[in-house]
Amino acid sequence: MADKVTFKVSSAAAAYLGADTPRQDKLKAAAGEVPLPPKDLVLLLYYLCHDADPEVKGTAVASLRSLPSPFLSQLLSDRELHPRILDVLLQLHFNKPELTPLFADHPMLSEKAACFLVRQGVLPCPTTAAGEPAAEAVSETPAQAAEEIDSAGGGQAEAGTGEPRQREERRHLAKDGLDDAAQGLEPFAEDGPALGPDRDDTPVDEKSQEFQSKYQMAQNMGVGEKIKAALTGDKEWRSILIKDSNKLVSVAVVRNPRISDGEVLAIAKSAVQNEEIMRVICANKEWVKSPLIRKALAENNKTPIPAALRFVATLCEKDLSALARSKNVATVVASQARRTLMAKRDGR
Repeated sequence: MADKVTFKVSSAAAAYLGADTPRQDKLKAAAGEVPLPPKDLVLLLYYLCHDADPEVKGTAVASLRSLPSPFLSQLLSDRELHPRILDVLLQLHFNKPELTPLFADHPMLSEKAACFLVRQGVLPCPTTAAGEPAAEAVSETPAQAAEEIDSAGGGQAEAGTGEPRQREERRHLAKDGLDDAAQGLEPFAEDGPALGPDRDDTPVDEKSQEFQSKYQMAQNMGVGEKIKAALTGDKEWRSILIKDSNKLVSVAVVRNPRISDGEVLAIAKSAVQNEEIMRVICANKEWVKSPLIRKALAENNKTPIPAALRFVATLCEKDLSALARSKNVATVVASQARRTLMAKRDGR
């Protein structure tokens, strides 16, 4: 049984999920005929496609399948879209060429979803040191993967709003056994040897035979192959391709869903030549929660100045003092560091 996953839904969406919600209102919601923001509507449809009422369920499934590309493009611009919902949308709409780049580039794309894109030919598959493909083919066809939503079953998902008056709805959702998106919509096979878990911060041994083998392979890869390896490859691939002269390749490394905080910190500290890498890091709310990453970004002259100025305000006096004297940052950043330092001292 899959693990329980908790989603928060808005009060407006939760109103269609309660045990006492009239059937006609549920059918209207399942048809997508309710005024909700895109993210709330898709989450509502996801829950309703597991409703006990076959007509409600069937209508919601049809609505998810028929979502238009402009709507999905707007939804995929949400960089914090939950990976479970992203998986569902990917399996129903991955064959739309106008959407595949948005799926492949999404920061919340799960490891298994990335492997799925590799196996469907959307992303090229990196190879192991032995020259073997790093991801095995799956038995399910895309059509079969999309059909599986009709028979989803297994784990539970629970909705929550954080508001006391919605507790009954949360109990109703848990009682009905709403499914984890990974159950019933799971065409993803086990990862190949180069795609296994590697979110540790153990330094890469650049003298190892495996690293040298991958390095030699990278010299003979085309740009497309490098991008795919950067998006789905392991830590050794990332350490090689982050230094690639092609900006599309190096940016793809920081979009790899399995990159660790330690790797991000090392990149933020480095003399990276690709400013887009720094923009991607600055835009990730989880990464910039780290005071070490914020400090590194403030001190890196490739960080966009508006972001660097924002991070300056979070530094301690010692770091501000060093930054104010630094010759390696923009004058405006050093000046802001001095002003912030003086304000802190005056406020004692």
